[in-house]
Amino acid sequence: MSVATLVSLEEYLNTSYDPDVEYVDGVLEERNVGDWLHSLVQRNVIVALSRKYPLIYAVPELSSQTRTTRYRLPDVCVLLAAPKTKFLLDAAFVAIEILSEDDRMTKMLEKLEEYEQKGVPNIWIIDPRLKKMFAYSHGELREVQGDVMATGDPRLELTREEIFQP
Repeated sequence: MSVATLVSLEEYLNTSYDPDVEYVDGVLEERNVGDWLHSLVQRNVIVALSRKYPLIYAVPELSSQTRTTRYRLPDVCVLLAAPKTKFLLDAAFVAIEILSEDDRMTKMLEKLEEYEQKGVPNIWIIDPRLKKMFAYSHGELREVQGDVMATGDPRLELTREEIFQP
C-alpha cells in the first residue's frame, strides 16, 4: 500500500511540476496525457476556438480552483475574459476534458462534478479514440448527437470535423 505525501496548497501553487499535476486535498495527482491523439485533439480544439472566436481565451491546462483545497487542470479552459489572478479562481465558461487511454471513469466523474459545483456552465468530454463528444450537466453525462457541440449564451460552436481532423 502506498502512502501519499501531503503537500501544502502554498507549496503546490509556487512549484512547477513536470509533468503538471493536479492538487486534491493535499495530494498531487498525475494526469494521463501526452499521447498523440490526446495532444492532436487538444490542439484542434484550441486552434478552432481561437480562430472562430478571437475575443475569447481557449487555453490548455490552466490551473483552476474547483474547491478550496482542489486545483484541476482541464485539458482546455475557455474564458470569456482574462483571469485577474495567476490561477483561475472563478468558474471557466467551458471546461473540456479529452480522454486518454488510461483514464478511469470514477476519477473523470469526480472532476466533472467539481467543475459543475464550481459553476462551470459548459463541461465537455471528448473521446479521441471513439470520436465521440459528450456534455456533462446536472450529474448526467450524455453523448452529443449530430456534428456540433455548442454552448448557450454566448454561443460557441465546435464541429466534429474541427475536433477530430487529422
